[in-house]
Amino acid sequence: MEDNLRELYKKGETVELTISDIAEKDRCFGRLESGAGVFVSGMLAIGDRVRAAVIKVRPAYLEAVAQEVLVFSPDRVEPECPVFGVCGGCKWMHVGYEAQLCYKRKKVHDALVHIGGFQDCVVKPVLPARQTLHYRNKVEFSCSSKRYLMPEELNKEVLDKPADFALGFHAPGNFEKVLEIDSCSLARECMNRVLGVTREFALEHGFSPYAARQHTGFLRNLVFRYSEENDELMVNLVTSWHDADMMKAYGDRLLSVMPEQKMTILNSVTTRKNTVAVGEKEYVIHGEGCVEERLGDLQFRISANSFFQTNTAQAKVLYDGIMGMAGLRPDDTVYDLYCGTGTITLYLARNCRRAAGLEIVESSVADAEENAVLNGITNASFFRVDLKDFHTLHSTLEELGFPRVIVTDPPRAGMHPKALRTMLQFQPETIVYVSCNPANLARDGKEICASGYRLEEVQPVDMFPHTSHIETLACFRRAV
Repeated sequence: MEDNLRELYKKGETVELTISDIAEKDRCFGRLESGAGVFVSGMLAIGDRVRAAVIKVRPAYLEAVAQEVLVFSPDRVEPECPVFGVCGGCKWMHVGYEAQLCYKRKKVHDALVHIGGFQDCVVKPVLPARQTLHYRNKVEFSCSSKRYLMPEELNKEVLDKPADFALGFHAPGNFEKVLEIDSCSLARECMNRVLGVTREFALEHGFSPYAARQHTGFLRNLVFRYSEENDELMVNLVTSWHDADMMKAYGDRLLSVMPEQKMTILNSVTTRKNTVAVGEKEYVIHGEGCVEERLGDLQFRISANSFFQTNTAQAKVLYDGIMGMAGLRPDDTVYDLYCGTGTITLYLARNCRRAAGLEIVESSVADAEENAVLNGITNASFFRVDLKDFHTLHSTLEELGFPRVIVTDPPRAGMHPKALRTMLQFQPETIVYVSCNPANLARDGKEICASGYRLEEVQPVDMFPHTSHIETLACFRRAV
């Protein structure tokens, strides 16, 4: 079959198939009656019967784009979002939540088997989110001088909304155009209200939207953070320069329209030629300029650029899972790699002799140290270091004591090979790997087990309902 796919199928040809599996890069997979495998792009579900157009003929498989769903999967539901399929944020909102959990569990299992070679691994059922809508404590909207036009708008002579101003989310794969959003189903209701007030204020006062290619314009981003503990909203308007009078007027407008909502309002200013919503300088317009959140018994101070888990309720589920796998003893020393603002480190520190958090971002280390003081925790230390070079801290860490347990929570790309090798040189009894990418968990897990460990437990946690993302806890123990 692999030798003659190019003889059997041509680019542009239409095929029909039933979707049998999910795949990476927001694609699904199915087979034709000939046995040829097809990766299909589109908002699909397992069990859909689709008509698709072939866009590439590879030696071993075809790539296609779905044109029409002929028979709908029983997993399908009606999406909550009016711009589902265009926004690109909630790509699984058309799938029932129980089915989403099954898809995610299978995604983790398949990566461990096919990439990591763990043939006998048991992946526990995904720990579900109690709240599947309006769960995000951080949402970032973008402003652009180029609005993404919906298909029904393309042939209109007169548009209902200006084409040269948009406040919403970047259209998938387009760094210039922004899809206008009236409300987001994952954002808190107070965020959606402020979004509308901000758009109205910006248009009323002639705010020039940011043009990414030309690097011109005033309004760049609107970023929210929310504290469930205090029902407090941080509103951070990111602009290209600071206008004190205008920012005061903006703050006054928000406070007058939403007097019942506790808020802190900031203006972050950046001159960078990119669309990243991080300011070089911050101006506090109202309130403290930060919010505080509680996880378990701990308080965390969250600033505009701090890292904090986006789903507060599920963060506690995740951290309790880490604690359970770590099996800490009172005399343990624990290392927390890629510790960010120290949330996991401080969670661990209450149950061991000493905890050390390692992180490269200077502001995150500063936040971690501040959070330790805020919670009266004195047995946690934080070190700024590039994890691929953390062998340079050997003598410093030796004074703390080498770890019986290491927790590692790397970015989506996984652990740097040098960091992985150094971690294994410490030979901890237990490694708890926190992963947001099953493929890299499998890759790194294979290396860990090749160094004398066994994979004992795999627990997925759903932090992001209606998306393909899944957080996974994996426990490795050194073979005796």
